[in-house]
Amino acid sequence: MPRLPSKPRSAKALFANDLPQALQAAADNFMVYLRVERGMSRATLEHYGRDMADLLRDLAEHGVHSPREMVADHLRTHLGRLKSERQMEGSSVARHLATIRGFSRWLYANKQIERNIGEDLDAPTRWKRLPDCLSIDQIRKLLEAPRPSDDNPGDTIWLRDRALLELLYSSGLRASEITSITLRSIDPAIGGVLVTGKGNKQRIVPIGRPARLVLDDYLRDCRPGLLKPDGRDKGRVFLSARGGPLERVALWQIVSKHAKAAGLRGVHPHMLRHSFATHMLIGGADLRVLQEMLGHADVATTQIYTHVDRSHLKKVHSNFHPRERAHRAASGRPA
Repeated sequence: MPRLPSKPRSAKALFANDLPQALQAAADNFMVYLRVERGMSRATLEHYGRDMADLLRDLAEHGVHSPREMVADHLRTHLGRLKSERQMEGSSVARHLATIRGFSRWLYANKQIERNIGEDLDAPTRWKRLPDCLSIDQIRKLLEAPRPSDDNPGDTIWLRDRALLELLYSSGLRASEITSITLRSIDPAIGGVLVTGKGNKQRIVPIGRPARLVLDDYLRDCRPGLLKPDGRDKGRVFLSARGGPLERVALWQIVSKHAKAAGLRGVHPHMLRHSFATHMLIGGADLRVLQEMLGHADVATTQIYTHVDRSHLKKVHSNFHPRERAHRAASGRPA
């Protein structure tokens, strides 16, 4: 039986102001529901807790003392303040909206409000920022960046870095997922890896042949040299130079290091996930299949990549349609 995530700080603990008792009790019970019944990870619960703390502060400032006094306008005003006063990115506001909708559904299901007012809130689609992704040529440069050092040709740590980059792009894994995979989770027979994603949900993700070949090289020629006899590796696939499981911060540093070596800036692990998804759609992948591979609970989350895909198609149309090319030539613009 999987262990429940440790109890997060309550919304009240995240905030110094005194809160109305009825609001505080509802928020604390909602957090217990997320932890026990939904089985959310500690990191996710911390995000929910901070979002709830922001919401409760605004409600209290508007004279709301209990969930029954909440109306949709209170929630809209709160979301608007996050954008206008706190200058939050659209993606952060969208996450707050998801928290509020979840809280509203829970209140309604537990008969603490007469109807689910969260349904009245529109998603801030105009605030959404399309995810950055690399071109196929940029991906090629990045994947080829890790190379043996001329000063130390016997050093094999570059194999670990190459395998990390290949697997991030080949399978679209999150940073937390790739650093958590174990030797037992790799299945050579099906050419895939068992991944534990958000909410402790498991899925099998295919590993492309180029990534598999580099991963085999790493497991054979590099990982044994990183192992320590005390078992500190915990069976993880990717290890640090000290033999312990590679941490997410180190993964970000590795990606950034090799991106700079390839002449790229601002590259992070999640950008490889975005690139994987975008390039899969460009190649004709089915949206539902892509949803499964990415581990998205809702296909609406996956659909953002269709907007990236459309922008790519528009660029292709502009570059290659004969009328577009003729117009550029007539106007003296470069072809």
